[in-house]
Amino acid sequence: MEEQNGSKMGFLHKVKPYLAIVSLQFGYSGMYVITMVSFKHGMSHWILSVYRHVVALIIIAPFAFVLERKIRPKMTLPIFLRIVALGFLEPVLDQNLYNMGMKMTSTTFASATVNVLPAITFIMALIFRLETVNLKKFHSLAKVIGTCITVSGAMVMTLYKGPAYQLIKGGGAIGHHGGSGSNDEPSDQNWVAGTVMLISSCGSWAGFFILQSFTLKKYPAELSLTAWICLMGIIEGSIASFIFERDLSVWVIGWDSRLLACVYSGVICSGMAYYVQGIVSRERGPVFLTSFSPLCMIITAALGSLVLAEQVHLGSIFGAILIVCGLYTVVWGKSKDNNQNTIDTGKVEGQELPIKNGTKSASDIFEGIEVNAPDEKLKIGARS
Repeated sequence: MEEQNGSKMGFLHKVKPYLAIVSLQFGYSGMYVITMVSFKHGMSHWILSVYRHVVALIIIAPFAFVLERKIRPKMTLPIFLRIVALGFLEPVLDQNLYNMGMKMTSTTFASATVNVLPAITFIMALIFRLETVNLKKFHSLAKVIGTCITVSGAMVMTLYKGPAYQLIKGGGAIGHHGGSGSNDEPSDQNWVAGTVMLISSCGSWAGFFILQSFTLKKYPAELSLTAWICLMGIIEGSIASFIFERDLSVWVIGWDSRLLACVYSGVICSGMAYYVQGIVSRERGPVFLTSFSPLCMIITAALGSLVLAEQVHLGSIFGAILIVCGLYTVVWGKSKDNNQNTIDTGKVEGQELPIKNGTKSASDIFEGIEVNAPDEKLKIGARS
C-alpha cells in the first residue's frame, strides 16, 4: 500500500508541472478571447489597461509588503525614473498597442505574433551585451538562424494575407453587434496597420525586459518592483486615457464582459501567472516553460473560431509555422548554452546565464523568472 501511494505521489509530482503550464496557456488564451469580447461590447483598451493594473496592484501589493519588508532597498531618483519608464513601456505602450492591433486583426493572429517576442528580445539583448553569440559553435549559430526564421515568419504574416478558413463550423456564440464576427472582416489596410502595432508592442515588451534586468540590479526586490510598475502603469495609463478618451462615460463599466476582462486579466495574467511560472521554472527550468508558448496560439485559434467566429488566413498559418520553427531553434540553442554554463559554473541546469551578486540575465526576466543569488530563496513561486 505504501509503495502504491509512493508511486502515485511520484506520478503526480512529474505531471504537476505539465498541468500547471498548460493551465497557464489556457489562462492567456482566455484573456485574449475575453478581452476581444469586451471590446465588442464597447470597452476602451485604454480603460482596460488601467483597471487591469488596479486589480493586479491589489493582488501583488500585500505580498510585496509582507515578504520583502526586510530586503526592500531604499528608493532613489535614478531607480524611480527607471520605474517610470517601465510603467510606460509595458502597462501603457505595449498593452495598448497590442489591444489596438488585436482589434484590427483577430485574437488568433495577435496571439501568433507574440511568438516574435523571443527573437526581438534576443536582438536587443545582443545590442545591450546581455547575450553573446559565438558563430564558431553550432548551437550559438542556431540562435541567430532561429531569430532570422522568426522575423521571416513575422514578415509573411504582415505582407501576405491569403484566403480565409473557418476552423470550427457553426462558431460565433458571441459576435459583433448586429451579426457574426465574420461579417466585419478587417480590410487589408487595417490588417497591415494592426500587424505593425502588434510587432511594435512586442518591441516595447522586449525593451521592458531589458530595462527591467538593469533595474533589478539596483533594486533587487521583485515583488516590490512589480507593485511599483503596476502603480506607475495606473498613473500613466490614466493620463493617456484622459488624453485619448474625452468621453468620461467610458470609465463606467457594468456587471458584464468589461468587468470580467479587467478582473480576469488582472488576477490570472498579472497575478497568478507569476506564481505558476515561478514554480514551473524552479522545478523544470525556463526552457521547459518556453517550449509551451506556441500552445497558447493553438488554443486561442480554437477559442476564437468557436466563440468569435474568427477566420484564419493562409498567410497567418504559414507565418505562424515559421515563427514556431524559429522559436524552437532559438530555444534549442539556449538549452545548449544552459548545458555549457552548467559545466563552466557548476550551477544547476535550467538557469539561463550565470547569476552573480543577486543580479539576473535578460533571459531570466524574459521567461518571467524571479531568481536571486544561490543563497537566497525564490521569491515568486515559493511560500514563505
